[in-house]
Amino acid sequence: MKKIFSISLVVILFYSCINGQTQSNLNLVATEFANKIKELPNASIVDVRTPEEFLKGHIQNALNYNWNGNEFDKQIALLDKSKPVFVYCLSGGRSSSAANKMRSDGFTKVYELEGGIMKWRSLNLPETTDNTVKSAGMSRTQFDALLNSNKLVLIDFYAEWCNPCKKMKPYLDEISKEMASKVMVIRINVDDNKTLCQELKIDALPVIKIYKNKTLIFTNTGFIGKAEMVKQLQ
Repeated sequence: MKKIFSISLVVILFYSCINGQTQSNLNLVATEFANKIKELPNASIVDVRTPEEFLKGHIQNALNYNWNGNEFDKQIALLDKSKPVFVYCLSGGRSSSAANKMRSDGFTKVYELEGGIMKWRSLNLPETTDNTVKSAGMSRTQFDALLNSNKLVLIDFYAEWCNPCKKMKPYLDEISKEMASKVMVIRINVDDNKTLCQELKIDALPVIKIYKNKTLIFTNTGFIGKAEMVKQLQ
C-alpha cells in the first residue's frame, strides 16, 4: 500500500513540475517576448487593453481585443486555437486573465508578456502609434470607444486597392502629425472590417467622417483635398 502511495506521489510531483515548467516558459520577460515574436512571425499578437490605450502605442501588428469589452469571446473565437498566440496588456493583470481564459477555451500555446507593455517600454523595445486598424473585425462597441476623445476624431474608411484612398493617405499622415494636439486620425480598412462597415452603411470609398464629442460633424464620400479637409478641422 505504501509502495502504491509513493508511486502515485512521484507521478503527481512529476506532472506538477512539467506543468510549472510549461507555464513559466509561456510567461516571458520583455526581451524573451520580443525574440519569440521574431521566431514566430505568423503568430497573432493580442493587445487586451482598451482602444484608447491601444491608440497611444502598441506592439506592431497587434490586434486590439479589449478584455473588459463585450466582444472578447467572439474576437478570440476568430483565431486558430492550434497556433501560438501572444497576449499582453499594460502591466500583466488583464493579459493573465485573458490568457487563462484562452487556455481554458482550448488554445494550445498562449505567451504572456510579464509586466506588460510597461516593462516593454522600459527597455525601449519597438512600439508603434500607427492607427491603421488591422484586425479580424472591429465591433461597433470598439468603434464607439474610439470616439471618446477630447480631440476631433477623423475616421478614414479605405481599402488598399482604392486609388483615391492612396492619394489621400500621405496628407492624412501629415495632418495626423501637424494637428496632433487637436485631431486624432484613424484609418479603418473596409476589407478587414466588413461587418462594421455594413452597420455604418459604408458603401463607397473613400469615406471620411469627422466627430466632435462623439457627434458626427462632417462626412464626405470620394476624394477630398488637404486644404478642404483642414478647413473642416478648424
